[in-house]
Amino acid sequence: MAAYLQWRRFAFFDRETVKERAGPDGGGNLLLLPPGIAVCDSGRGSLVFGDILGAIWFLPRSLELSCFQAYKLRVTHLYQLKQHSILVSVGEDEEGINPLVKVWNLEKRDGGNPLCTRIFPAIPGNKPTVVSCLTVHENLNFMAIGFTDGSVVLTKGDITRDRHSKTQTLHEGSYPVTGLAFRQSGKTTHLFVATTESIQCYTLSVKDYPRQELDTRGCGLCCSTLSDPSQDLQFIVAGDECVYLYQPDERGPCFAFEGQKLIAHWYRGYLVIVSKDRKTSPKSDFAGGDPQNSDKQILNIYDLSNKFIAYSSVFDDVVDVLAEWGCLYVLTRDGKLHALQEKDTQTKLEMLFKKNLFEMAINLARSHHLDSDGLSEIFRQYGDHLYNKGNHDGAIQQYIRTIGKLEPSYVIRKFLDAQRIHNLTAYLQTLHLQSLANADHTTLLLNCYTKLKDVAKLEEFIKTSESEVHFDVETAIKVLRQAGCYSHAVYLAEKHAHHEWYLKIQLEDIKNYQEALHYIGRLPFEQAESNMKHYGKILMHHVPNETTELLKVLCTVCRPAGNGEGPAVPEGRKASPEEFIPIFANNSRELRAFLEHMSEVQPDSPQGVYDTLLELRLQSWDHERDPKVKEKLHNEAISLLKSGRFRSAFDKALVLCQMHSFKDGVLYLYEQGKLFQQIMHYHMQNEQYRKVVEVCELYGDQEPSLWEQALGYFAHKEEDCKEHITAVLKHIETKNLMPPLLVVQTLAHNSTATLSVIKDYLVSKLQKQSRQIEQDEQKIQKYREETKRIRKEIEELKNSPKIFQKTKCSICTSALELPSVHFLCSHSFHQHCFESYSESGSECPTCLPENRKVMDMIRAQEQKRDLHDQFQHQLKCSDDGFSVVADHFGRGVFNKLTLVTDLPAGRSAAGLEAGLHRDLLLHAKRST
Repeated sequence: MAAYLQWRRFAFFDRETVKERAGPDGGGNLLLLPPGIAVCDSGRGSLVFGDILGAIWFLPRSLELSCFQAYKLRVTHLYQLKQHSILVSVGEDEEGINPLVKVWNLEKRDGGNPLCTRIFPAIPGNKPTVVSCLTVHENLNFMAIGFTDGSVVLTKGDITRDRHSKTQTLHEGSYPVTGLAFRQSGKTTHLFVATTESIQCYTLSVKDYPRQELDTRGCGLCCSTLSDPSQDLQFIVAGDECVYLYQPDERGPCFAFEGQKLIAHWYRGYLVIVSKDRKTSPKSDFAGGDPQNSDKQILNIYDLSNKFIAYSSVFDDVVDVLAEWGCLYVLTRDGKLHALQEKDTQTKLEMLFKKNLFEMAINLARSHHLDSDGLSEIFRQYGDHLYNKGNHDGAIQQYIRTIGKLEPSYVIRKFLDAQRIHNLTAYLQTLHLQSLANADHTTLLLNCYTKLKDVAKLEEFIKTSESEVHFDVETAIKVLRQAGCYSHAVYLAEKHAHHEWYLKIQLEDIKNYQEALHYIGRLPFEQAESNMKHYGKILMHHVPNETTELLKVLCTVCRPAGNGEGPAVPEGRKASPEEFIPIFANNSRELRAFLEHMSEVQPDSPQGVYDTLLELRLQSWDHERDPKVKEKLHNEAISLLKSGRFRSAFDKALVLCQMHSFKDGVLYLYEQGKLFQQIMHYHMQNEQYRKVVEVCELYGDQEPSLWEQALGYFAHKEEDCKEHITAVLKHIETKNLMPPLLVVQTLAHNSTATLSVIKDYLVSKLQKQSRQIEQDEQKIQKYREETKRIRKEIEELKNSPKIFQKTKCSICTSALELPSVHFLCSHSFHQHCFESYSESGSECPTCLPENRKVMDMIRAQEQKRDLHDQFQHQLKCSDDGFSVVADHFGRGVFNKLTLVTDLPAGRSAAGLEAGLHRDLLLHAKRST
């Protein structure tokens, strides 16, 4: 039971007496209703009144009264439906008969008055009974009438028509019926019945209308009402001591509002009660008190949800309370109409703020469905109020309710004091739980945990499941690291896969190199590779063997991801070992083991692997003093050079061998690179005469100039080199590499080389030249005789007649018959054979193929005579340069030759003779 005396009173309504409309000359007078008003109701934009003379009055918003005569004697009850323009009235036309119920359609007119659609007696039979109360269901299918004899008549069906409705007595009793109300919940319809001694409920949507008695207490007339959905459509009964609320199946809460209740009304979530102070029971005065009693009456407006009195005022003899046009109207017996206008929500809140009633303001705002921004502002003001009073715990709770609306910095600044750090922690925790924290908030919260040394809270914060993380993980790791909470930072980094932070803390702060290496080994391939490149030097310095083994795995092993034995390397993906070589700085032993492993397991390793391995082997060979070990290292280096891995890096390998004075390696690379002169110069510098000759014998065929260089080398030596000079001269003579004069000039520089050294060479050379001269003279003689013969033949063709003595055709070999065709080449043809086989009318068909070959050769020589580069190359590479010059001279490279292939039209016989002369010359050249 709620204690009424504890409820605060407010003036949330403004009271004003209704006045008539102002005329042109100024303000209007007070509105006075006609005397004798007995009942009233409201709805559909009008206030409706019934008087004791049988008239029904309408007061619209324009305040222009209108009326019509509804009954001959009096109007006793009115009910205006809210969703339909239907007015139901009860009144009397004659004394001593049952009251009549009339249903009016306000939208239709009959002679200027509303149309009466139905008239029927209030109770069946002829027994006159006084009607005490009336209610109609908004769906127009139910109407209930209560009587003073305790009976209730229910009309079911269309209440506006006689033929579509059925009337029956629903309830009978010995106590007057004081209140009726329909309750519709879904498809279920209930009827609450209140008498002076009991409260009952009928279920009208079930057959036989089952009844349930809810209470043995009753109420007076006008002292019951039905609440709206905000109070779950409860039936409210105002007794003298308490106000009771009823559900269809049970009694609900009650409120101890003292005083004799005269009127109960529900308005927009408020319970309006008119009462008077004197203690008289309505049971003895069933009508709710003497109408002529002029005692002051108190009107209270209760907010049952928020438990305060929204308004309280004193009125003189209230007739009824009406609600229309967004206002409450109080009708008093003197005909005055008083309007109670509810203040707006913001005004009510400001009134509560002035009294520091923030909790009540919050409840009020929620009941008025204020938006979240408005609620947040109330919470802020409430928090400020509590903060100023020193109630920091309460203040922070209110500030927490502003999260999402109020800028967090507004709150944080207030609680930065060390003594209030626990309040700040609570606020920041909630900020993170709502995922509204930024990096600065995370930093501040973690610092609060460390200041408070609240390890449990810290662990709870960072060990939330990944789907519930409400903070920036990287920021949290940084803060924990700065605060020295390395274990928590490492946990957070590992859980959320911040690999770089995990390794940085393990290596730089905790110095746990072994664990860091194992962690890298569990990472996916890409992360393992990048982290090894970044932290490899540190790990190699502290755990060299384990680091080397991990690099071997990373660069060679291919297996599916996630087997837990090392970095997950996808199929076909391997790290490049060349990129990890800088990690092994100052760890040459591990580097050599790594590179040798790579060369064995992965022969197709990058070139840098083999270059570095060669350099390491040469360094070891160069610094080794043990002959047996040195020999072994020598063989390993040579074996690596001969592996064929340095074809693309020849220069680098050669520089390495030269830097470490690795002679055999240098010579091998010279040989592989065909640097024969460098090989010979190497032996010359070391004055290894036999090696010089051997180099010439091995590579002289590929590079003949080696013999010339060898001869010049021995010629400049003052030592006795006759044996070597003789061997060189023998090969020069065999290959005809140098002219004899140049040989003599070269050996002239050597004081030890006497004539006897080159005697045999010179004699042999002179004999060969003599034989060559004899052969050349024989050829010259032969060419002279051939030339003489050809010239003679040309002269005969020019000056002597040609006798054609051929008797057979050169084509068909048949005897010649006229007409025939004869050519100077001594071929003759039948004319028909010539015309059939000849391709040209001026050329012999038999000689044509051979002539064409000659002409093609001439054309080819003409095309090639401008190929100077080819001529120079052949001249340089040939052993006999003179023959090359003679060959190109014969091709016409050094002269200009004009070719005439076809005889122009109109060419004379002299032209034919000149052409024949040219053909003979060509034939002579070809034969020579």
